[in-house]
This record gives sequence, structure tokens and C-alpha cells, in this order.
Amino acid sequence: MTRQRPWPPSPPPRLRFLAAATDSGAGMARLSPGCAAAAPQVDTGKYVRYTPEQVEALERVYNECPKPTSLRRQQIIRDCPILSNIEPKQIKVWFQNRRCREKQRKESSRMQTVNRKLTAMNKLLMEENDRLQKQLSRLIFEKEASAKSLKTRIHNASAATTDTSCDSVVTSGQHHQQQNAVPRPQRDANNPAGLLAIAEETMAEFLSKATGTAVEWVQMVGMKPGPDSIGIIAVSHNCIGVAARACGLVSLEPTKVAEILKDRPSWYRDCRCVEILHVFPTGNGGTIELIYMQTYAPTTLAAPRDFWTLRYTSGLEDGSLVICERSLTQSTGGPSGPTTPNFIRAEVLPSGYLIRPCEGGGSMIHIVDHVDLDAWSVPEVLRPLYESPKILAQKMTIAALRHIRQIAHESSGEIPYGAGRQPAVLRTFSQRLSRGFNDALNGFPDDGWSLLSSDGAEDITITVNSSPNKLVGSHLSPSLLFSAIGGGILCAKASMLLQDVLPALLVRFLREHRSEWADPGVDAYSAASLRAGPYAVPGLRAGGFMGTPVILPLAHTLEHEEFLEVLRLEGHGFSHDEVLLARDMYLLQLCSGVDENASGACAQLVFAPIDESFADDAPLLPSGFRVIPLDMKTDMPSVTRTLDLASSLEVGSGGALRGSSDAANTRSVLTIAFQFSFENHLRENVAAMARQYVRAVMASVQRVAMAIAPSRLGAQIEMKHPPGSPEAITLASWIGRSYRAHTGEEIRWSDTEEADSPLKLLWNHSDAILCCSLKPAPMFTFGNNAALDMLETTLVNLQDISLEAILDEEGRKALCSEFAKVMQQGFAYLPGGVCKSSMGRQVSYDQAVAWKVLSDDVSGAPHCLAFMFVNWTFL
Repeated sequence: MTRQRPWPPSPPPRLRFLAAATDSGAGMARLSPGCAAAAPQVDTGKYVRYTPEQVEALERVYNECPKPTSLRRQQIIRDCPILSNIEPKQIKVWFQNRRCREKQRKESSRMQTVNRKLTAMNKLLMEENDRLQKQLSRLIFEKEASAKSLKTRIHNASAATTDTSCDSVVTSGQHHQQQNAVPRPQRDANNPAGLLAIAEETMAEFLSKATGTAVEWVQMVGMKPGPDSIGIIAVSHNCIGVAARACGLVSLEPTKVAEILKDRPSWYRDCRCVEILHVFPTGNGGTIELIYMQTYAPTTLAAPRDFWTLRYTSGLEDGSLVICERSLTQSTGGPSGPTTPNFIRAEVLPSGYLIRPCEGGGSMIHIVDHVDLDAWSVPEVLRPLYESPKILAQKMTIAALRHIRQIAHESSGEIPYGAGRQPAVLRTFSQRLSRGFNDALNGFPDDGWSLLSSDGAEDITITVNSSPNKLVGSHLSPSLLFSAIGGGILCAKASMLLQDVLPALLVRFLREHRSEWADPGVDAYSAASLRAGPYAVPGLRAGGFMGTPVILPLAHTLEHEEFLEVLRLEGHGFSHDEVLLARDMYLLQLCSGVDENASGACAQLVFAPIDESFADDAPLLPSGFRVIPLDMKTDMPSVTRTLDLASSLEVGSGGALRGSSDAANTRSVLTIAFQFSFENHLRENVAAMARQYVRAVMASVQRVAMAIAPSRLGAQIEMKHPPGSPEAITLASWIGRSYRAHTGEEIRWSDTEEADSPLKLLWNHSDAILCCSLKPAPMFTFGNNAALDMLETTLVNLQDISLEAILDEEGRKALCSEFAKVMQQGFAYLPGGVCKSSMGRQVSYDQAVAWKVLSDDVSGAPHCLAFMFVNWTFL
């Protein structure tokens, strides 16, 4: 039986979206038979064109609600008489088509933008390829020239042995160089023509670095070009000073890019101030500026730098803008600049920015930063901070490019507002936090800072500022921080060297586990400083902030390398009055550099207490941590534990400390600074509290750093029984012998291990084996590698962990019930359960064995207790 198809056939659903509009925005609508009576002039089943009035009415509704519901569409027909002859179904189709056209328009615009980026990036890559080919040709030429020169020198040297004249080949060459050397004429600020000559030389040298082969560039790892990448990043190799280079695309016009780059304090976080002392216009439409700039020191044990430079801004024939800069020194022939005490004069070698317009909008930027930071003026352990081109690239070159990209992204309006504030306001908060931390860390006298005391043994420095108005700014009211009876700001700061710890990993841990290092009493004191009646000294108040901190995100940069957030700490009180007065505390926190793959990036965690109002002009007292990686040289000493930096400064290249070369590659310097407000009559008490608190924070960070660092058998760690010592070997023998004597069995060692080394067998055993002292408060005295991994600690910090701290309630009950059996029979089997690591992670185990460890003492007194946790694993 054949099935009759309906007539007329209904169109497939997808064809309903094909009612296309004309260029004027009009559309077609198909009228149903029910509408034929309302519109007799139109044949049934025909598509009709929407009138301009109908389209205009529908567009108004679309702008308000792009996806109206069925009730809303019926309401549209009732409210607009001109749509009365259109069915709700046709209204639905019109909105579907309109959304489809909007999506296609956005997709077309996006594809055009991507196409422009790819075209510009392709042009940039072709230029980079040409530059690399030139560099390769130059290297080949230099190699051949060096070979010919070497042959010539060998030939001349053999001929010089028979020459009886007074001048040798070397001295004749020196005379030749002296004859050809022409001293540069001295130029001063009153001679614009002389300065223009320096500017033109600077621009030529800068362009040879930006697009030529004047510097041997090596691309940084992980910086791959692409339409959405930050650009092509390279660092110098075998050149005077350190240099970094970047090429990238941004969606801003060249003049706007030049304006942003000239405002260096807005994006260069280490820049303290920039003063333009003289401005000279040039005949070609450019400008010459004489600039004095100061930069912060990155740590407490280095001096800040200042620069005296000439900056030249000019346009090229192709419409490009050039902003180049170099230091004015005796060698360049420029005038001498101002000097400031306690600053070390560094040199800017020809550097700058080449900004080229792109077709269709946007700019192509070439950035070159080339500086000589006088690394020999700092201790040897800190020289990598000034000798690493990767650190320079992260701090200046990449930072400038990221800032421009961030501004362009904010200008597009695609960034949502955080806490109801515009992105520029939140960016200002980030700059104020970073700047306030740097001010406290450096403690410049012209800001009002003075040295109160310095603990040389632990490298803890206390500085005070009795003129806080210089820091918070004249436009801000410091009344919240300082009472009417007078007060100031106190800063406690210290630095130490970390080994085998990634800066990003450490800062991320400090951010996520504040309770591991912060003191609730100190947090309470910081919070009280924002109120009318501050507490006297931390420790005198029982209340504090407990519980897990709540992180409220505010903003982040385009590539998520920096986060601005509010940290809420829940307030608690113990007495009745304190419970009534308990309030939550809020911290404005800036976290940056948490990407473990960013080579040379500085990791930083800075925070400051704020009140609930969170005003835009609220005064901030930033405190926090900064961890900077050190690209150590192979001939520099290294250690395999966390050291105090002050004690390491005395170790030279011939020091006795030695370690593996792998550990030296992950060395970093940690700097801590905490600020507190104080009243004049309590200054000494607050200073004592600050010193004690920073000392405790250093110990906590040291413990955390060693816990997250990988354990090493051969580490030179100061402990009671270090691996490899005679005491450790003896203890390993006692553990194995006692286990065999009590249980009648041997500890199941791995078949692959050597039986003649009891310490090695014990250390590499897969189960966690721990030794515990027989005292009223049992403490661990030894653990094998598996035990250290299970407890997430090190041999040094193992002695600070008690047995009760790791066992749960069931485990403690089982141990108490079996303890008498252990002391009488010598061993006992404990049921499986759950224990806790030093980092709070839960660890399950199938079974635990406890036995007495007997020494060689004839009295038979037990030396300690041993525990073996079988088949442990993290939950």
C-alpha cells in the first residue's frame, strides 16, 4: 500500500531560516491562510517583504531582547499595530534569522581581525627570517675570518722571532689603534646640534639591534609566535651587559603606543621615578629629552640604580615612530647628569621602540632593552639578578608588551568590571601595592625612612617612617592609619637564599595556605590599625582570624600572569565582648609570577589591609614576599638546603659548600617585608613584635620551601643522624636486627638492593619507616625516604613533628591499646587507617607495625620505637 504524501508539502524546518533580508534590512514573511483575509492584496502561500516600518519596530525590540519568549512575541504583535498581519511563528523566524545574521557578522569581523593579525605576523616572521639569515651569514664570515686571522698571527709570530727591531707585532698594533682612535667631542645640554648627533647615532645603533644583527639573539623557551601570542621574545648572548628583544602586534595606533611606552612608571614596576629635565625640539619634527630615572633594588642586600639618559623621538619615512634611548657618559661625549647618594649609576646602551603601523589598523612593535647594571658592585651570590637577560626580559621587555596588550584589550570593552570598578582603577590598585612594597623594601631617606636596628645574625632590618604623608600621598588622608597622638610606619624586612624551589610554586603555596605562615594575632593588629582604637601590641588580644580565607577575585591580566583579589578572613573572639566586636578582615592582595614555565619571572605576593568601604583613595600598607630566580653559573657554589643569605655572602668561588649542578639551576632569593603602623609610645614594643614575627615567618617559609623541594639522600643537611653518618648506619642496623628479634622475620627488602648496605636498604624501602623517641611527648628522630614523602617534610623538620600530630583519633586509640604489648613483647601489629602529613593531606595505609629498637647496651633498654606504615598512599 502506497502512502500518500501531504499536499502541499511543508518545507523542512531548516528552510525557515532562509528568509533572507535585503541590503536595506527588509525581510520576507509567508502569510498563512488565516491571514489572507487581513491582507487580501497578497496571495496565499507567498512570501512578502517586511516594510521598513516593520523592520524598524522589530529592530527596536531586538536591541532590547534578542531572544523573546512566546508570550513576549505575542505582546509585540499586540503593542505594534503594523505587525498585526504577521503570525507569531513568523516573528520567531525573523528573530532567529536576525540572531544568525548577527552571529555571522561577528564571526566575519573576527575572521577579518585574525586574518589581519596573521598577515602582519607573517610579515614579521619573514623579516625575522631575513634577519636570521643575515646573522647566519655574518657568523660564517666571522668564522672564516677568524681562521684566516689565526693563520696570519701564527705566521707573523714565527717571523717576529727573527725580527731585531724594537717594536713587536703587538706593540705596533697598539700604536696603530692609538693613531686611528679619535676622541669624541665633548657635548653639553646647551648645544642641541651636538645632542642631535648623539641621538642620530643612538637611533642607528638601536635599529641595527631591533631589525639587524648587531646583537646575537637567542629566542626564549616557550615564546612561540602566533596570532594570540605575546610575540617573539629573544635574549642576548655574549654581549656587553644584558639585552632583551621583543616583536609583537597590538590593536592600538602608533601614537597611542608611543604615549604608553613613554609613561614608564605605569608598566615598569621597578621604576621609582622619571624626571624629564630638558626638552629640545629637532628640525625634523622630533624631540630630544634629557631624563634622570631611578629604579628600586629588588632585594634588601643590593643598592638601587639610577640612569642619566638621552631619549630621542622621531618619525621615519614609512610612517613608523622611533623612540630610542641611551645613557650619556664620558664615552658618548654627552653632558654629565645629576647624582644621588646611595644610588649606583647604571648604563643604558642604545635601546628603544620601533612602532610601525599595520594595514587595517594596529601597530607592529619592536622593543629592545640593553643595559649594563654594574653587576660587580653586588655580592657574588646576587650577581645573577643583574647578569641574567631573562630577568631583564620579564621585568622590562615583556612587561611593556603585556601592558600595551592589556590596555588594548580594556579599550575593546571586553573586560568585565570587578567590584563595580573600571579596569583602570583596579590597575591603579595593583601599581600602588607594588610601589608601596618597593618603597618599604628600599626605605629611601627622602621618603622619610630611617634605620632603627638591624639584626646582622638573621639579616632582619627594622626601619621606621615618621612622615607617612610622603608615602600615602598628599591627596590621601592618613587619619585611618595614625591616631592624633602621633605615630608612623615600621617595616621589618629580611632576605634569604632558597635552593631547589621554584619561585612560582612557593608563592602559589603561600597564597593558598596562608595559615601555614600567618599569625592571627598580627592580622588582628593590622585590621585594628584601620579602626579608631587600635590594639596595643599583638599577643595582648586573644581574638584573631581563623578558618579558611575566602578569595574574592577582582581582576587579572590578559595572560593570567597577575591576579588582583580581595582576601576575606573571618573574625573570631573568645570572650563575650570579643564575640560582639569580632569583624571580618579584608586584604587587598596582588599575586604575580605563578606560571612555572615562565623563564626568569619574578614571583610576588603582596597584600595590604583594607576596610569594608574599599575606597579608591584608601591608604595602603603593603607587605609580602618576593622570590626571584637566580641563573647560577657552573663555577659558583651551591648548597642543597635553605640558607640564610647573610651567611652565604661570605662564601666565594673557592668556598667549601658544594652541591649538585642541578640544584644550582633552581636557586632563588626570597625577600620578605612587613609593614605595621604604630603609636609613638609603643614603637619599641611594635618593633620587638615585628622582629619576632618576621623571624617566625622566615622559619615557616623555610620549612615550607624544604617540604615542597624534592628529598635527596645525599643532601648535606644538619640533623641528628644525617644519612651516611656512622650514627645513621648504626641505627639502621639496630632497626633491622630488632625487627628480626621481635617478629622472627626479616624486613622484606627489595631484591634489587645490595644486602651489604643496611642504611641503603632502609632508606630505599617502599614502606614508610619512622623512629620515635620514648618521651612523654614522642617526637620523630629518623625517617626513610618513603616516610619523608608520606609526611611531606625533610629530615631537618622531621624532629618538629610529633607522633600524635599525624595519627587520627582511631590511630591514637589503637596505639594506646597496643602500647603495653609493644613494651612487653617487643612488637605489635596495628590496624590500617588514615594519618596526616605535615601539609594537612590525608594518607591511608593498610597496616602499621610498631616495635622496640634495641641498642647494643647490655641493660637491654630500648633506644626508640620504630613504626612501619605498609602500602601507604595519598587520598
